Order: sequence, then C-alpha cells, then structure tokens
Amino acid sequence: MNQFIMAALGGGIIGLAASILLLSLGRVAGISGITFSLFNPEKKDKDWRLAFVVGLLSGGGVLAVVMPSVFNVASEIPFARPTWMMGLAGLLVGFGTQMGSGCTSGHGVCGITRLSMRSLVATGTFMTVGMAIATLLVGVLS
Repeated sequence: MNQFIMAALGGGIIGLAASILLLSLGRVAGISGITFSLFNPEKKDKDWRLAFVVGLLSGGGVLAVVMPSVFNVASEIPFARPTWMMGLAGLLVGFGTQMGSGCTSGHGVCGITRLSMRSLVATGTFMTVGMAIATLLVGVLS
C-alpha cells in the first residue's frame, strides 16, 4: 500500500478516535494532557486516560509485529539518530507541550476542528518551527 493511502487511513482513524472521545466523554484527545494527567494524584478520572494511552502503545506494538518494516527508516533519513536519542527527543517534546498547554494532537486535530483561534495559532507555530528545523537538519547539518 502506498504511503499516501496509509497516511490518509491513519489520519482518518485518528480523527475518528478523537471524535468518539469528544462525543462520548466530552474530552479533547490531547495526548500530552491525557498522559500527564495519569501522574496527577488529584485527577480522579484515570480509567479512560489509561485505556487511551494503553491503546496508543498497543497500536504501535501491533504494527511492529505485523509490519516491522515501517519502523526501519534509518536508511531513508539522511540525519538518522540512535533510538535512545529519538526517545529522549520524544520525552522532551512531551514536557514542552505540557509546559506550552497543548500538543499537536490537542490543537491540530481537535482544536482546529472546533475552530479555536488559539489552536490555529499553535498549530501554525508547530508547523513553521518543524519545517524550519527539518530544513536546517537536512540542508545545513547533513
């Protein structure tokens, strides 16, 4: 299956999951907020949050078993980094999104569809900075 179709299917599934969460529980599918709330002793509604995070991790685990080739991208990326570095980068992004009051899933998937101006600005900022960093890494540092 080509990458465009896989990306479109994945995006559709993410949108469907975000819609189900919003319609059933009235909650926004912001991954960093959901994850960090699991570690907040004052939060009482941890069941659905834990199920959501376990579902995300399980989806990746199933994909790793069914199609392990999708995780082998090191040869395709000119600036490939070790797995530990990518994991550290992911954790830093998670802390940054929590400090910045939202992540790409909360703002980009859920906020824009709710016509939130704050989410539109945040998503524009994420995308602009992401493109600038990718251009820098590929064009200048490789």
